[in-house]
Amino acid sequence: MSQPVRIGVIGAGGNTRTRHIPGFQAIPGVTVAAVCNRTLASGEKVAKEFGIPKVTDNWKEIIESPDIDAICIGTWPNLHGKLTVAALRAGKHVLTEARMARNLAEAELMLAESRQQPKLVAQIVPAPMSLPFDATIIDLLQAGTLGTLREVVLTATTDGLADSSLPLNWRQNLTLSGKNTLYLGIYYEMVLRWLGRGVTSLVADAAIFSKERKDEEDMPQATTIPESVTVLGSYDPATTAANTNTPWAVNWQPTGARLVAHFSGVETSAPRAEIRLNGSKAGLRLDLAKGELWLRLRGEAEKPVAIAPEKRGAWRVEADFIDSIRDGKPVRLTDFATGVKYMQFTEAVWESWSNGRWRVTL
Repeated sequence: MSQPVRIGVIGAGGNTRTRHIPGFQAIPGVTVAAVCNRTLASGEKVAKEFGIPKVTDNWKEIIESPDIDAICIGTWPNLHGKLTVAALRAGKHVLTEARMARNLAEAELMLAESRQQPKLVAQIVPAPMSLPFDATIIDLLQAGTLGTLREVVLTATTDGLADSSLPLNWRQNLTLSGKNTLYLGIYYEMVLRWLGRGVTSLVADAAIFSKERKDEEDMPQATTIPESVTVLGSYDPATTAANTNTPWAVNWQPTGARLVAHFSGVETSAPRAEIRLNGSKAGLRLDLAKGELWLRLRGEAEKPVAIAPEKRGAWRVEADFIDSIRDGKPVRLTDFATGVKYMQFTEAVWESWSNGRWRVTL
């Protein structure tokens, strides 16, 4: 019989209700034993929907309970650091929603605490959009199909912030979301999986077009998180990449490739969601909006890349978390060290645009 695992949920937002709770409940021997939400009433609603026996509005009750083995954190980023550290110190395994934390300092504290507790699993919910394509992209890179990598181009735009009359949402609230800006971290995390390392320096510029928005009490608040940001980065040609913390060992020789990234919430033309890898022999284009991968060999027409069934990844977050607890399997999607890397990138972008620094070294 599989080792029983009792999960305590803190923060039952949309992703927790649609993925995490059903995902855990589908695994034999796993019980979602308690839930804590922002209000007791909302927690009771979730408990009734999923048959969860214990409800509280005090997260400490769940973390300190001897009847809980692991914590699933589904709150906004403002509580990720506090709850993770408290849970690990209480001897609980931790799965936390992305983004890892509000800022790099909090993320580094989380990583440091996890290293103090090596027998406990510490995992971050991964960026899911590229999961079906990750293994194939890495295979193409390792086979040399692209040749020398020259450019990594990230583009993610929507019109979600174009209307200045819309209220301030939690992603635009510095207290709740921190320095996480638009899709910066989630796109950077996907590329980290493929290349095994990140940029070593960058410069960024950003803009806030709606200087204030009304909060949930209809009071005007200053907008402090950018609504549009552009980043230029570079991969150090003097460094060889081999990152064993990523799902696949990637061996490639960076040769001064550039990162070109644009993220916007004010794109009133057609939204865009894609990642391009441009090499000396060929280019890859991952269309995240349509869920398609395309390859264009130099001088030829672009063609779709067929994904072999055995190479097509899928959402396994809850199952992977439980496997790591039961079998000691290393966390791959996504470990805390990788989370710190994308938080380093997010922080460097913030430092560059907000302080007017021409170049930030990571």
